[in-house]
Amino acid sequence: MTCKPYHMSFNTGLRPDPLLKVSEWADGFRMLSQTASSEPGRWRTERTPYLKEIMDALSPSSPVEKVIFMKGAQIGGTEAGNNWIGYIIDQAPGPMLVVQPTVEMGKRWSKGRLAPLIDDTPALRDKVKDPRSRDSGNTVQSKEFTGGIVVVTGANSAVGLRSMPVRYLFLDEIDAYPGDADGEGDPVSLAIQRTATFARRKILLVSTPTIQGLSRIEREFEASDQRYYWVPCPHCHTFQILKWPQVKWEDDPLNAYYVCISCEEKIYNHQKTWMLANGEWRSANECNSKIAGFHLSSLYSPVGWLSWGQAAQNFLHAKDNEQLLKVWVNTTLGETWVDKGEAPDWQRLFERTENYPIGVVPFGGLVLTAGVDVQKDRIEVEIVAWGQKRESWSVDYQVFEGDPGKASTWQHLSALMSTLFPSEDGLERPISMIAVDAGYATQEVYGWIRSQTPGCVMAVKGIDKALVPVGAPSRVDVTILGQKLRRGAKLWPIGVSVLKSELYHVLKLSQTDEGFPGGYCHFPAYGPEYFKQLTAEQLVTKISKGYPKREWQKIRERNEALDCRVYARAAAIAIGADRWNENKWKSLMGYKKSPNPEYNLPSEPMRQTKSQGRPRVVRSRFMG
Repeated sequence: MTCKPYHMSFNTGLRPDPLLKVSEWADGFRMLSQTASSEPGRWRTERTPYLKEIMDALSPSSPVEKVIFMKGAQIGGTEAGNNWIGYIIDQAPGPMLVVQPTVEMGKRWSKGRLAPLIDDTPALRDKVKDPRSRDSGNTVQSKEFTGGIVVVTGANSAVGLRSMPVRYLFLDEIDAYPGDADGEGDPVSLAIQRTATFARRKILLVSTPTIQGLSRIEREFEASDQRYYWVPCPHCHTFQILKWPQVKWEDDPLNAYYVCISCEEKIYNHQKTWMLANGEWRSANECNSKIAGFHLSSLYSPVGWLSWGQAAQNFLHAKDNEQLLKVWVNTTLGETWVDKGEAPDWQRLFERTENYPIGVVPFGGLVLTAGVDVQKDRIEVEIVAWGQKRESWSVDYQVFEGDPGKASTWQHLSALMSTLFPSEDGLERPISMIAVDAGYATQEVYGWIRSQTPGCVMAVKGIDKALVPVGAPSRVDVTILGQKLRRGAKLWPIGVSVLKSELYHVLKLSQTDEGFPGGYCHFPAYGPEYFKQLTAEQLVTKISKGYPKREWQKIRERNEALDCRVYARAAAIAIGADRWNENKWKSLMGYKKSPNPEYNLPSEPMRQTKSQGRPRVVRSRFMG
């Protein structure tokens, strides 16, 4: 094998940085892969003109040291970072570190993005050796080239973050990074420390934002010069930042248009091409010239990618569901979600109780779930009826006194499983799913779960840091040899923080002239204690190892009603209620029937319901 003389490599390392800018290199050399791009072929900055200034700020000729890109989806931000990597390999060699949220995501990014970048761009192909050759220096997590190296790691690996000093640092999707890397601190700070020895360092931080107060990219952007992309109106030529309130539509959201803030003329999606080509970045905060911050929403997405009509359609799909709306705000508007985790006013909830009998399913409630909280001397249960658009009615709240370690205590819950609840539509409705907290008396919970009909009960465990309401279950029953039992109990992880935030959001909704909004919660005449427990926690921000952390804290001692409601909601999600279409909901009505005002419903604190064919007396815990 023929090697280059040492003095040639040494001289290559001493050569001055090129005058060519990153955007110019991309237009001249970058080829988009057919496997990694929706528009394969030669890169054209004119397709996404707003990326030019971002890429050029990463050029050696720019005085900018740190570039912040807070963005929405489908605007080409990832490819801008890839162009920078290609430029470094070809024009300005040096050590570079690329950090993805996890090591596994880093490997996937390397295979799906970095490898095609190198393979499909002729200017790069010969500079990084074939990975199949011996000692090529080309692996999934490391790409060596003359004068430099690109190392790919994850923010969850402290070892990867302190592996070597680097001149170039690319931190991708930083809002998805863990708060702490293997107990060594904030991964962003750890990675930036790797660049401290380089006088001409370049750092790129890119991310879709998440929650206000926790978002790393928002915090970095606020410390920058805060540049926004201003575009002219095609009618009056007034420059403006594209904002969501100006997107309007009549009947079909797919035909949405933009209304100019000055002349109020309609601007149609196809006119966006001219607007983007004539736009310009303007700084809103004069500060350190070495930190350039760019904010861009998906409303700027080029024609052929995400249209204003698609953004409007996505908004209508998400607006009645807090979790979907949160994702839409983050990924479409590129803005942080304001998580209002403060507890609702229990007094207001108590004053708005409705006059429907406890133990009876009001008209509109079509499927029942129950949430169970296990305490050392009792089992508490809330039965909740669900209707379309997540509207809910609390049907009953019961407490079964007794030691959860005794089978007799669980017999009450078994009887509840077979209870049919009378409904105002003339039908009797069973509980479709019961979610039982397995945090206390865990083995007793598993034992009861095994004794019930599969598919109607679920053991749950609250995971405060979970990002989804209900995760995939895992089997908890195994043999002596560690083999999973075929019909053993399963444990479902639930995102209690996510579900509490959703609950507190819908508890603040009010009835309008058009009726009850999606997610509205109805309550019978419970006493004050129920509502105090339902609002017994609030979301607070703490600083942990220099990084803000949100967590739920009690503001009152008793919170069983809150836990039971969260578990009942998890049960509704588990059976798929959030995904049911209108036809599915109609099928649950059984048959068409109008509410019967003459329907004889008991109003006494005591009542009889069916339990395995025999009358059973039950009493509501919070009878007002």
